[in-house]
Amino acid sequence: MAKPDLIAKYNVPGPRYTSYPTVPYWNITQWETAKWCELINTSQQNDPSKHLAIYIHLPYCDSLCTFCGCHKHITTNHDVESRYIDAVLKEWQMLASSLDKDSQIHELHLGGGTPTFFDPKELKRLIEGIKLIFPFTTNAELSFEAHPNSTSREHLQVLYEQGFRRVSFGIQDYDPLVQQAIHRIQTYEQVKTCHESAKNHGFNEISHDLVYGLPKQTISGFNETILKTLELKPQRISLYSYAHVPWIKGTGQRGYNEQDLPDANLKRMLYEMAKQTFLADGYVEIGMDHFALPNDSLALAAKQKRLHRNFMGYTTNASSLLIGLGMSAISECTFGFAQNEKTVARYLELVENGQLPLTRGHHMNQSDQEIRKHILNLMCRFETELPEKTVLNRLELELQLHELISDGLVEWVENTIRILPQGIPFVRNCCMAFDAYLKDQIPVKQFSMTI
Repeated sequence: MAKPDLIAKYNVPGPRYTSYPTVPYWNITQWETAKWCELINTSQQNDPSKHLAIYIHLPYCDSLCTFCGCHKHITTNHDVESRYIDAVLKEWQMLASSLDKDSQIHELHLGGGTPTFFDPKELKRLIEGIKLIFPFTTNAELSFEAHPNSTSREHLQVLYEQGFRRVSFGIQDYDPLVQQAIHRIQTYEQVKTCHESAKNHGFNEISHDLVYGLPKQTISGFNETILKTLELKPQRISLYSYAHVPWIKGTGQRGYNEQDLPDANLKRMLYEMAKQTFLADGYVEIGMDHFALPNDSLALAAKQKRLHRNFMGYTTNASSLLIGLGMSAISECTFGFAQNEKTVARYLELVENGQLPLTRGHHMNQSDQEIRKHILNLMCRFETELPEKTVLNRLELELQLHELISDGLVEWVENTIRILPQGIPFVRNCCMAFDAYLKDQIPVKQFSMTI
């Protein structure tokens, strides 16, 4: 376990590095929709596979979970479904004109919000509309996020028939006190029923998402959650750190007293307890906050150093182009990023008026591209190689890494910078040393804490 003095030293606000540059540092004043479409085209020209990854944001939820940091829209009115699906399909049709005619979809993920808020028939219409324009590859990976309380057998059957084989269930914690604090009530029996139904329908990659650092969590209570998770033996487990950023996400994360949150040492103990239990039960650690059984495709990709990371998380597919569809969705190509309008009303208005709903983004320079590669390597492999010719100032980088090296968390041998096993909890801190946008100070209320 990480020592308390090191936790105190390195537990500072820092990015999670689902992208580089991170969103707060995008050059939005220089970004243009027309230029973005050109960058998409150039990315595909440089990729002979013409493979696409697609993320579709389905933002609706029946109720507000107070721990959630996602862009969502709370409603119990299911009449909104059809109009939203119409808009996503229209957006897809508009974007398709910028894509190579030989494009194929190699990866698709439904995120939220709560994708299973939508009626199965609407989800079927969505997927069939997506593949009307470009086909799926024969080994395409299709996945979706699911709330156990709203996922029916019909959802599972319809999505299985459309080619989905991976589902991620949002569990968080089974402790009733924690569930009440975060307004996410679901029993172990409900999760077990849903999990077993997914297996019976043929889903062969089931993931459970857990969160540590939530209000009212205790060692004994979270241990029960871990043991119940292992009873169901999902192929993958995501063990996310709760990001407490109410100054960004508004009232949703203030549904409890902040004194109910575990301190930094207890939070790390929760993670280390879970990690050691997972490892003892045969799981392998992958990147940051992820575990999988050894025969899982994600574990194999990590072993073979093929692991990739983007806004959808860790993936086995390193597509040069990720298209984000729907409210707030982010797209990524070799040369930059683009994000859609972040409110449902404005998103619908733009699309229905025949406009792409893009509102901001970032065009990457050469420095961005090289540093992104190093940060991806660190997040996926815990090591990176510096080329002989690099945009990085080696002396400045050595200065930034000095404390991590002195504390035995990182080593630098010739051109290889490697995060040591004891340094894995501090991977975000190591990435920050490469980050050209952080400069000398990090805005205290810009990011969540690193540990």
